[in-house]
Amino acid sequence: MRSNIKYMVILHLFLAVYSLTGVASKYAAQCEFMSVKFILYYGVVLFGLFLYAVAWQQIIKHMPLVTAYANRGATVIWGILWGYFLFAEQITIRKVIGAVIIICGIVFIVTEDAREESKDRTEDRIES
Repeated sequence: MRSNIKYMVILHLFLAVYSLTGVASKYAAQCEFMSVKFILYYGVVLFGLFLYAVAWQQIIKHMPLVTAYANRGATVIWGILWGYFLFAEQITIRKVIGAVIIICGIVFIVTEDAREESKDRTEDRIES
């Protein structure tokens, strides 16, 4: 159980990194094409995507793919937060409703996956 929480926290930290690549991309889009700032921001994008790709491969070794993939929806929530804090975008009721729906979906999938995993372990113990 403790290991699952550990990997869930690590996953969400790297999902935050992944969502920041979108922020760097948005900053790059505001720069002149092929300027030093443009290249720097896209370098940050590539580096962030590289970190995320490596972390993703490690995460799916330790948790079910269904659970990990369902949690990727949290990047939308990160995007809402980055937009608010970094770009002064408004958080509307539609965005809040969308975030709540995403969170409910993640919770539903993760708890259902945990329930199935627990059921499988119980059946394995009964058979042995």
